[in-house]
Amino acid sequence: MKPRLYEKYINEVRPALTEKRKYKNVHQVPRMEKIVVNMGVSASLEKGAVEDAAKDMAMITGRKPVISRSRKSIANFKLRENQPIGCRVTLRREAMYEFFDRLVAAALPRIRDFRGISPRSFDGRGNYSLGVSDQTIFPEIELEKIKRQQGMDITIVTSAPTDGEAMDLLKMMGMPFAEGK
Repeated sequence: MKPRLYEKYINEVRPALTEKRKYKNVHQVPRMEKIVVNMGVSASLEKGAVEDAAKDMAMITGRKPVISRSRKSIANFKLRENQPIGCRVTLRREAMYEFFDRLVAAALPRIRDFRGISPRSFDGRGNYSLGVSDQTIFPEIELEKIKRQQGMDITIVTSAPTDGEAMDLLKMMGMPFAEGK
């Protein structure tokens, strides 16, 4: 069974974008390609910090994260070569749409004093990056079981060539952008 947001994209968003932007070919219409969730952990924390972060990320995304390791030693940061410093997950297809649905419908509205996300976080090539300061906004995380608050970066990669087209796509998919004054 296809995810709810994928059906919405096929039946509502793609025809609306084609009408609005006057695309001649269905392959010109922007689509979400992948979502990358990254969680960096300070190297100075205790040894289990990366494993705890990986366990939380696995609960949030439903996929096992890849542990990122440092490439070289930097004495000023107390960093040794090949030391674990974070974890990341790349979501595609059904898992991507399910995660995006949970992010937009359940997680973002749980942020305190939430008035929408910044429309200025596009990179110039149609990709959107979002920083979340606390993993407890996701309903999968049990508040009693977390040991430390951990933030994460979420990057939504689209096939849109410009930021305006990507913004139209994400707005129609349900992303709550803050209104400009």
